[in-house]
Amino acid sequence: MVDVLAAPQQAKADSALRTLTGISVAHWVSHFHIFVLPMLFPFLKQQLGVGYIELGFALTVFAVTSGLTQAPIGYLADHIGARKILLIGLTVGGCALIGLGLHLSYTSLIVCAVLLGLANSVYHPADYAILSAHMDEARMGRAFSIHTFAGFLGGAVAPAIMAALVASIGGLGALIVAGAIGPLVALFLIVLGIPDAGANKDKKDDAAPKASVITPALMMLTAFFTLLSLSTSGINNFGVVALMGGYGTSFSTANIALTAFLGASAAGVLAGGYLADWTHRHSQVAAACFAVNAALVLLIALMNLSPAVLTLAMGFAGFLGGVIAPSRDMMVRNAAPPGAAGRAFGIVSTGFNFGGIVSPLLFGWIMDQQMPHWVFGASVIFMVLTVLLALVSERKPAGVPAGA
Repeated sequence: MVDVLAAPQQAKADSALRTLTGISVAHWVSHFHIFVLPMLFPFLKQQLGVGYIELGFALTVFAVTSGLTQAPIGYLADHIGARKILLIGLTVGGCALIGLGLHLSYTSLIVCAVLLGLANSVYHPADYAILSAHMDEARMGRAFSIHTFAGFLGGAVAPAIMAALVASIGGLGALIVAGAIGPLVALFLIVLGIPDAGANKDKKDDAAPKASVITPALMMLTAFFTLLSLSTSGINNFGVVALMGGYGTSFSTANIALTAFLGASAAGVLAGGYLADWTHRHSQVAAACFAVNAALVLLIALMNLSPAVLTLAMGFAGFLGGVIAPSRDMMVRNAAPPGAAGRAFGIVSTGFNFGGIVSPLLFGWIMDQQMPHWVFGASVIFMVLTVLLALVSERKPAGVPAGA
């Protein structure tokens, strides 16, 4: 009798594990592809004969495209199926990089940025719709944390992988190999048999008006995501050149520091998953972590730190930034109307794109104006604003009982 009852439970657990594995691998690809172009900035600058602001414009095009398509893609994920959307995104993003590697020009770079932006708009709506439908409710925060960890890990290893590829097969070959990962992972997900979500909603969910997704809570979270993007994207994309140009840091030390920042962010996400399942005070978690983050990044901005202290400070800042990610995602899931997870995450994730539209131009301009210290200084300002918004949003549900 026990075996009869245990078999369905084991099958469900196995299916959940396959789903989480497949979606996490896809999220790894999404973050890896985001970092491919910034990691090739020195190569692209030399080959194309352009400045940092022109390269930053390509990232802005990426962000604009992703921002404009994120919410529509969320709608498609809810109505035709998140699985189809995810497979298409992996393939389109990979082919964009392959095409750039086969024909390198500034025009091709902009076209690649458009296609990468379209592909990037797929991941959050599709991934979170599938996870929300198929993960155990009691472990949802940890499932989100593993998914986010995989994405952070993709960004963390991108500098080392791209450096190794450039050294071994050159910049063009690096673009082609990095792009090929997308279609290969799409095939892996097909073989793995990840489930769908969104296409087979019940009539009650279908009857819900689309306008119900546009709520004050989701608009507040969109602003919150925008500030999060602005807080970290300058460091992610221009941290290495800022450290080299303003602090006399060597290329290897600057890359180690950035790797520590990105790698520790991934570790912080895992710790944050347990915290997200344990507490409902997610805004307070965000405020506390980013307050300390602001202090650390201010220290980096104002002082010429030794390589060891710089790496430690960057690592600690990255860890705290990672801790809030699962709580951030739980805030969105809790605010999403029933059957609208794809749309909710699509809308809120446009905040990342709003930040991404402004950030490359802002920080590229800062670098072209020979003000590398302000890459970190501006990040501190955005972190402080993030803390203030988190505290304001925590006050809104004042009528909610403690511990609810």
